[in-house]
Amino acid sequence: MPSIVPLLPPGYRARPASTDDIPAIHALVTRCEREAYGRVQSDAGAVAADFQRPGLVPESDTVLVLDRSGRLAARAWVNRRSEVDVHPEHRGRGLGAALLDWAQARARQVDGDSVVQTVPDADPAAAALLRSRGYQPMVTAWLLEFAMPVEPTVPEPPTDVTVRPFRVGDGPAAHVLVQDAFDEWQERREAYEEWATHTIERPSFASNRSTLAFAGGQLVGAALALDVPGTGEGYIEQVAVRHDQRGRGIGRLLLRHTFRAFHQAGRRSCTLWTHSDTGALDLYLRVGMTVRHSSTVFRKDLRA
Repeated sequence: MPSIVPLLPPGYRARPASTDDIPAIHALVTRCEREAYGRVQSDAGAVAADFQRPGLVPESDTVLVLDRSGRLAARAWVNRRSEVDVHPEHRGRGLGAALLDWAQARARQVDGDSVVQTVPDADPAAAALLRSRGYQPMVTAWLLEFAMPVEPTVPEPPTDVTVRPFRVGDGPAAHVLVQDAFDEWQERREAYEEWATHTIERPSFASNRSTLAFAGGQLVGAALALDVPGTGEGYIEQVAVRHDQRGRGIGRLLLRHTFRAFHQAGRRSCTLWTHSDTGALDLYLRVGMTVRHSSTVFRKDLRA
């Protein structure tokens, strides 16, 4: 059982999650996404990847909340970051507050310095709850989309740059490229196994729609794509360009190649997430993407 049991309203009970619960958790997450965004964004692979986070112990770092009939009403996990999802039919009963307090207590129990939560800007009640618990805004995240009623054009590559789809064996080089590119804003480098679990080893990874750029025989850019079931659109999980190759149009080139690959597969839009720390929003807007919706990442300092 969890080291700390959340204090739940009458009629609910809690237990830890396991990998057997992935389908039920995914159903809950997608129900919450439809409520917040009007459409599904996640696949079961994203839920499965959370169980592989380094240091996460499902027995103590995850909680499922079940109603009287045994149906999943809410869930949470904490591992530096935290996620809390409450089924729309069970909101307004204190489940979100109980799980938020549980996540904070669990983070303190393992000597965490802080805990981070992300909420859609379209959900002011969730933001107010976080603020009432002492959370402060950290960054803004945007989901951008590129509409493709016709096949996107692709620019000519810069001199000495070649482009091709992702192949088996490209993982290690892509991992180093992404970690180096993200060093300027991410809190820590991800080990290969953790990174791969969230990207190239996910069932929805679309290798033939993921684009790599090479200069002088070296990997200098990557756009790693997912084909998320049930969404009807393409999704780009990560975009990275080597520092010394920026400003040459490689990012735009990678995006356009990936957009075109999704269009040829019958998709008529493609999306990706970015946030204010990456400094990449202007690039995506120049490519022709637009903001579909935004979220705010909140952080609470547990040392105070």
